[in-house]
Amino acid sequence: MKYRKLGLKGPEISTVGFGAWGISGRDWGNTDDKSSKNAIHAALDAGVNFIDTADVYGFGHSEELIRQVLDERSDKDKIVIASKAGNNFYPFIGQDCDITPGNNDYSVKHLEFAVEESLKRLNIERLDILQLHSPGLEILEQDEAWQALERLKNSGKIKHAGWSVQSFQETAQAHILERHHDLIDVIQVRYNLLEREAEDVLFPMALKYGTGVIVRIPLLFGFLSGKFNITSTFGKNDHRKLNLSPEKLSAYLENITSYQSVFDKYPRFSMAQLSLRFCISHPASHVVIPGGKTQNQVQENAVASDIDFIPYEAFVK
Repeated sequence: MKYRKLGLKGPEISTVGFGAWGISGRDWGNTDDKSSKNAIHAALDAGVNFIDTADVYGFGHSEELIRQVLDERSDKDKIVIASKAGNNFYPFIGQDCDITPGNNDYSVKHLEFAVEESLKRLNIERLDILQLHSPGLEILEQDEAWQALERLKNSGKIKHAGWSVQSFQETAQAHILERHHDLIDVIQVRYNLLEREAEDVLFPMALKYGTGVIVRIPLLFGFLSGKFNITSTFGKNDHRKLNLSPEKLSAYLENITSYQSVFDKYPRFSMAQLSLRFCISHPASHVVIPGGKTQNQVQENAVASDIDFIPYEAFVK
């Protein structure tokens, strides 16, 4: 496992992290907590020291599972935890929701409350990183969410302030980093072989300011593992029913053919490993956060960190 500093201000982290949405018990179909905990342990045993979660994942369940794992480990003080807030799920607790409902709240009051609740669930005194959870531009143009991050930093509740950029708004929202780069230590960006808009404006800006970059959705909800085809279907409690609809699968399957020569050139590595390698090969990127529900998945993902002899240029069309 390779390690690097998360931007100029961030901590030293593994270049492959653990994305903890998929283990939350919500939005990804049925999950098994024992298997999920084993997956986190396997990731940490493989050298991963960075876990990305959010308070809304499983209505707090993801954070609770992470705490249970950390409580079982002697190296828990070395693990960097990043969480997110801004979706007020609390009114929906106890309701039967197949897919997590949206209820945006980026007020100072809610964000401070949300952090306190995350700290309780994680059983820690301070979050390493708190990220605004994919707010729209209207919210970003206002002051309150930024005031909340500043207050949380000054109070010692969070060490680093972050912002998870809304999907498909990587260019439209890039000017926000220009405006708040003094406060923003880290951004999280949707980026993968088939979705590369972040390269146009946002990544050059992150390099300019030394902003840490966390890459999410690196395997495109599992599509870039090579295990789905046009006939793949998902249950009503799985967000991929929409995000990997037959129409989207068809488009993705057509686009992925342009990378077949790369996959053929490195047959020792899986499609997933090469797709992850691409994400962390870009000069602006510091860490990739694939999910993993099983030990085998996370062990396979971890290999991507060590195939750094495959350059970014290998994936340029």
